[in-house]
Amino acid sequence: MYRIMIADDEGIAVDSFTYMIKEEFKDGCIIESAKTGRSVIELAERFRPDIALMDIRMPGINGIDAIKEIRKRNPGIIFIVISAYDKFGYAKEALSLGVMDYLNKPVDKTVFIETLRRAMNKVDSEREKRTRDLAILEKMEAVTPILEGGLVYNLLFQEYYSEDIENYKRLLEIDTNYGYMIALVFGDAQEDGNLKNVVGTSVRIQSQTRDLRDIVKSYISGMVGSVMGNKIAIFVPYDKKISEEELGEGEERNELNYNERLEVIDLIRNMVRRLNSQLDAVFRAGVGTVRPLSEQMTSYNEALECLSMSSGSVAHASDLAVGVEYEDNYPVDTERAIFEGIRKGDMGMTISSANYFFDWMLDNYDNYTDDIKLKTLEFVLRAESTAYKLSGETYRFRSREDYLKFINRVESYDKLRKWFNDKLTEACHDVKSRKENRSNGIIDRAKEYIMHNYKKDISLDDVSREVDISPYYFSKLFKEATGDTFIEYLTNIRIDKAKELLDNTDLSMKEICSQVGYQNPNYFSRIFKKNVGVTPTEYKV
Repeated sequence: MYRIMIADDEGIAVDSFTYMIKEEFKDGCIIESAKTGRSVIELAERFRPDIALMDIRMPGINGIDAIKEIRKRNPGIIFIVISAYDKFGYAKEALSLGVMDYLNKPVDKTVFIETLRRAMNKVDSEREKRTRDLAILEKMEAVTPILEGGLVYNLLFQEYYSEDIENYKRLLEIDTNYGYMIALVFGDAQEDGNLKNVVGTSVRIQSQTRDLRDIVKSYISGMVGSVMGNKIAIFVPYDKKISEEELGEGEERNELNYNERLEVIDLIRNMVRRLNSQLDAVFRAGVGTVRPLSEQMTSYNEALECLSMSSGSVAHASDLAVGVEYEDNYPVDTERAIFEGIRKGDMGMTISSANYFFDWMLDNYDNYTDDIKLKTLEFVLRAESTAYKLSGETYRFRSREDYLKFINRVESYDKLRKWFNDKLTEACHDVKSRKENRSNGIIDRAKEYIMHNYKKDISLDDVSREVDISPYYFSKLFKEATGDTFIEYLTNIRIDKAKELLDNTDLSMKEICSQVGYQNPNYFSRIFKKNVGVTPTEYKV
């Protein structure tokens, strides 16, 4: 059904156009008309036509000005100008306004119908595009909560960290490497700062998560995580930077200033009030400090900790002095980079950051030897503790028996730096070796399982279950190690085995197909040709 508006002050023209439309398109069109420029504009607002047949010369507002006015409110209307006023200037101006065509009266019926069909085709295309756009939007509405939940989970627990985080950032259009966490907690009631019946409330809230998300999103541009017990973690990206000039000699960092913090607290307080009034629970919210993406668990813990220190509905970590404060020029980002490098097993990142930090100590505290030695020892012990947790190495109580002796006796900063770098390198090496050995072991077991079972109908889930890791992680690990996806690798083995059978046996195609794990000979033939370039029969010849 098409809505067609005819704008012409000549009744005979309106009747003629109406007759031709109804004769050609029967009941497929709804037609309304107007005879003055003003009435055309009013009709367009009320009727909202798909197509408008416009005369240029009408009483009052002319057709060109009417088109301009209608375009402001209804930009999607397709205009066809039909006029006896054959002036090039008007035609040129009409076409510059996006008019689809300019026809001169008296208009030929065939030309009129053909032009109208083209306009209807454009309407159909726009409707189809709108339908597709709505379908995509609908899918995104369903997928976005899953993506946001995945991002928050990865930020908190840092599973498969760097590559996955970058994918989430791209999909969710996040262009910053900083942000802060909000811990939203809930229960039946609050007594002395404690929430009651958190288990029962968390069960009820599960059925209201869509309403909860909508309310949160109306106040905060954040990524809402899944319900975890009676808690929901919300990640808020933040990218306003404070320059070195503002910080003095420190490195560039991201922070909320005082006014921004007040604004955030105000928004969250209003959000909590609305959640309390619209959902069947009592809500509180804690806000952590702005940190790099790799430290969002720290921000989240700050948010939870400040809630435990306050009985209010909203608490901010900066107001309650939660977390560590550093002297103005302390290279916080460099310290973070050292331990992030160790967690990743990245020696280059770790050692370059360690040398930068050591230089900073010498530049600022060259005469405080004991303090430099103590900080060096502190970092080494932290690095080894991190490595023990991630590498699976056996902790031995007396493994550090000579550390204090060395620290006390060393007199050269060069020797201290070398010891510092050596210990951090060992920690990185232990973490990296553990990751590589574990990965290699998993991949070897997976390859062996595939080789023994390629004749069966095996799947990625079957292999990941055999090596005892999640399908998602196995798929990623397998591709990194072999360069092929699981399906590509399995297919290559099957095709190689099929070629061996074709070269060395007289088995039928059906028998070979079955021998290499395919049930359908036609499908086997298509896969074989895709990989080899010829069909199995052609290869045999």
